Amino acid sequence: MKADVAAGRRSALDVLRAGLADPEGVEGRLRVTDLLISVPAIGVTKLERILDELHISRSKRIGGLGVHQRERLSEFLGTRESINRSRRRSRLVVLAGPTAVGKGTVASYIRDHHPDVLLSVSATTRPPRPGEIEGINYFFVDDSGFDRLVADDELLEYATVHNSYRYGTPRGPIEQALASGNSVLLEIDLQGARQVRERMPEATLVFLAPPSWDELVRRLVGRGTEGAEERARRLETAKLELASQDEFDFRVVNGDVAEAAQEVVELIKTRGRSPRRANPAAASNAATTTRGV
Repeated sequence: MKADVAAGRRSALDVLRAGLADPEGVEGRLRVTDLLISVPAIGVTKLERILDELHISRSKRIGGLGVHQRERLSEFLGTRESINRSRRRSRLVVLAGPTAVGKGTVASYIRDHHPDVLLSVSATTRPPRPGEIEGINYFFVDDSGFDRLVADDELLEYATVHNSYRYGTPRGPIEQALASGNSVLLEIDLQGARQVRERMPEATLVFLAPPSWDELVRRLVGRGTEGAEERARRLETAKLELASQDEFDFRVVNGDVAEAAQEVVELIKTRGRSPRRANPAAASNAATTTRGV
């Protein structure tokens, strides 16, 4: 039953109604916490806040809810399912994650091995790294050039990353892709992902996670592009970024670049909803905005 709710095969609101109609039945004996955690995009962190707002204890079963608790939970689930239906129709997918997790590497793999995935490029004030090409990896601009992009409202989102360089997603290519009926994959940082959700709440957010903390540290040290002080600052930021996973709709672990890329591509093309992992949800082509930090 919980799996059916998570996969969208059964409505959480339907489970609630069945539980209220038969308190001693399977649905009626289901804990409210189990029902809520099955709803896409509700994680452990959000669960505590939701229960507090609904004035429902963690031990409460559906069949034992009071009159006002039933009303509040029913209203909440109705609103949540309306939002999730909208996001299922979304053609905008955002890929974000902590520093050194390999966002840029996964996006580059998708670009090189999935030619049907279109490519858009981020703007940044960061200087090019060895091998990076203007217009392919990024549009490299100075601070005054970035200021002009912001002033002219040419960026869908932008952020200062690690208290140093600025990154932004050019609005034009994204809007053109969406207007053409294509899907869009944005590979951006956490700050940018939050901005996109605020401006386009129908967007689907995917969190790219490392296999472990030790592996994340190894990757950051191994790439050798930052000094000791910068690495320490990025690792502190990474701890906060990892704690934000419950803000996202899906979680993909980047243990193997090809496998992670395939999960993301499947999400873009076949789009469905299942908590904490990439699953199908329909689309045709996609534009990828790369931002490896």
